[in-house]
Parts: sequence; structure tokens; C-alpha cells
Amino acid sequence: MSKDRFQTAAVIGTGMMGPGIAGTLALGGVRSTILSRTEEGACKGLEDARRQIRLLEENGLADAARAMRALELVDCSYGFDSTIARVDLVIESAPENMEFKQNLFARMDSIAKPDAVLASNTSGLSITAIASLCARPERVLTTHFWNPPHLMPLVEIVKGEKTSAEVASDIRELLAHCGKVPVIVKKDRPGQLGNRLQMALVREAVNIVAEGIADVEDVDMAAKSGFGLRLPVYGIFEHQDIVGLDMALSIVDYVAQDLYNEPHAPEYYKRKVAAGELGVKSGKGFYDWSRKSADEVKARRDRFVLEFLRSQKAT
Repeated sequence: MSKDRFQTAAVIGTGMMGPGIAGTLALGGVRSTILSRTEEGACKGLEDARRQIRLLEENGLADAARAMRALELVDCSYGFDSTIARVDLVIESAPENMEFKQNLFARMDSIAKPDAVLASNTSGLSITAIASLCARPERVLTTHFWNPPHLMPLVEIVKGEKTSAEVASDIRELLAHCGKVPVIVKKDRPGQLGNRLQMALVREAVNIVAEGIADVEDVDMAAKSGFGLRLPVYGIFEHQDIVGLDMALSIVDYVAQDLYNEPHAPEYYKRKVAAGELGVKSGKGFYDWSRKSADEVKARRDRFVLEFLRSQKAT
């Protein structure tokens, strides 16, 4: 089995993730159907996917012929059973609710072709648990696309306890063919890979603010203007090796004694939530969002990613 065996796909979900995933597959030559519960939702998802494909073309990240073909390959539907029954691959991007996903995958498992692969875009839930009601758990795995999925290269492929190594390898080959950077996560653990790294950073950042070591703005600036700036081209272990493990070990040993190491979120974070300071949705979180625009922040993020991807393509 190889990437060529995935000719058709269904992507469940029309929110932030579904259209970008469907567009990615279409750019890789896979006929991709965006599935929604309503005709209106399906049409909105298709419109978003086509807009994102055009954005990639306009920025030189997809040539005109490939983009035109992708626009022809992506479509939408609200006919769940008929779509799931005919495709080679399903990627689910629904709300992060374990019971909902377990029932959804059990239903898909009973409808799909025997050799179809069922994948979840979950960012943290156990794929082993999600597949627990499936008759063919060896064909179930996680494909965690990072947000926004039409721009971010990384996709984490997480193997459940019963996921076939061949299936994981085939999906990795497919996603690489679609222009993504897939990595295999060999053990199904909370947070997968990227979020485990990110959560360690988040909890220490919160701890720094809680202890009065630095303010929120300066913590963000240190991340954006320091180590974060070089991470796209200079990995964690590359840095350790270049610095020298003997010196790096002594630094880790010394600093680790003072890091936040409790097995739960810092109390400062919990107090924020208890006070109703939920971030953009409530108008205040770590920042006062009456003075700051979430849309501008996201637009700045996307412009930076696009510029970086263009620079990578040019090299």
C-alpha cells in the first residue's frame, strides 16, 4: 500500500481545521469532500478551502496548475453515510469530546470500506481510547494538523496501541506528498509530541509571571525575539549538541531545581479562569483585549508563516 492508494478522502468539520485539511489533501491530488451536518455548513467549508488554496497560489506556495486541480478536487456534502462508505481516508476534526469521538468512530468503522483508514485531528485525546469501540482499530490513528492547517507544515501521526505500522507509514508518505512535514509519535500519550513541548513552556511562562520574575509582555517578547526566532531552523537537540552536552547538562541541572514542576497547572492560571478572565472570548486574559486585536495578532502570525514558507521554497 502507498500514497497512491488514497484517491478519495472525507474531512469532517468545517471550523478552523477542516477546510485547511481538505485543501491540503486536494493539493496532493486526493479528491476531498468536506462533510458537515448542514448544507450551509458544507458550502461555507468549501468556500474557506478554496480561498485558502488560492492564498497559497498567490504566495507562490502552489503553482497555478496544482492549485487549479485542487480547486476541482475539493467538494462538500452533508450526506454522512454515503460519503464515508466510498472514501479511502477519513479525517475527523470535530469537538474534543471523548464519548462523541468514540461513537463517531464506531459508526464510521461500521460504514467504511474494510481497508479505509480513519484518522482523528485530536490535539490531545488518546487515539487508543477513541478507537476502543472499533472492530478494526489497526486502521485508526491520529493526524494532528497544527493550526492554521493550510499554512503550518507539521502533522503529528500518533499510533494507538493497535495501529498498524504499515498504515502509519502510508499516511506519513501521503502527507509528505501533500507538502506537509509529518512526524511519527510512537506512543499514545497525553499531549502527543508538540503539545507536550508547548505545555512545558506554557506552565513555566505562567510561573515566571506568577512569581514576578517578568511581565506578560516581556515573557512573550523573550520567546518571540530569542529562542523562538531560531526554532524553525535550529532544533532543540541541535542546539544542545552544538553548545556541548557537558556544559548543557550542568545548566539543566542547575536551572531545573527552580522550574515549576507540579503535576497540575499553576494556581495563577486557575485564578484567572475562576475570575472569568478567559482571554479573547471574555475580553481579558493575560492581556486586555479591549486594547489589542486578536485578528491583527493572527494576521501577523499568518504573514510571518507565509514569508518563512516562501523563503524556504526559494532555497
